[in-house]
Amino acid sequence: MMMLEEFEKTGVEYLETSSIYNEYYTVVLTVKGQEMMITRILTIFTTMDLSNNDFRGSIPEAIGELESLKHLNLSHNSLSGPIPSSLVNLTELEALDLSFNQLTGVIPPQLASLTSLEKLNLSQNLLRGPIPQGNQIQTFDNASYIGNQELCGPPLSKKCNGDDGDGNDHHDDSEPEFDGALFDWAFAGAGYGCGLVIGISAAYIMFTIRKPRWLVDMIDKWIRWQQQNRRWRPAITF
Repeated sequence: MMMLEEFEKTGVEYLETSSIYNEYYTVVLTVKGQEMMITRILTIFTTMDLSNNDFRGSIPEAIGELESLKHLNLSHNSLSGPIPSSLVNLTELEALDLSFNQLTGVIPPQLASLTSLEKLNLSQNLLRGPIPQGNQIQTFDNASYIGNQELCGPPLSKKCNGDDGDGNDHHDDSEPEFDGALFDWAFAGAGYGCGLVIGISAAYIMFTIRKPRWLVDMIDKWIRWQQQNRRWRPAITF
């Protein structure tokens, strides 16, 4: 297991601090329990490719001080935590690949200001929230973000909450009430049907076995009274 534990900026004391050649970085890695220090990484490097390792831990904010970087590849590791917002300082950055890690949180909106960025791959992580819009970052397609289930917004087809598709969201929210109403009516209809069948069956049984006698007699009287009313009802002609 490798861990990207420390990313320290140092300098050479006997050189003026204004010189770009007097600054370098030291990275401390932990490999199978053993610490290994990589020293004298010059800030003038334009390419850093640490892909296909087993680096763990978060990407240090100090990486944003490598202002000469044009290509940064940290893909296929086990890096976690957020994408450092200090990447906005890499104004010369043309290619950024952080794919196939375990990065979390939102994509820093500051990345939209990297106008030199031509290639971006943030796929297969655990990122969430809306994809920043504007400038170069708006030109990348789905492949740059695929595999992040909680990401939303263009160019993905998944809309974020509060997008222009509010009407659809509102419709979705109202569906449970509509379904509930249908659900209630369905049960009411079923109950009515069952009650009708049971009532008819009970009446048939009562009239067949003539029990209970008092109820049968009452129904008989009511039926005869209805028949008499119909018989004596005067006809109305026009």
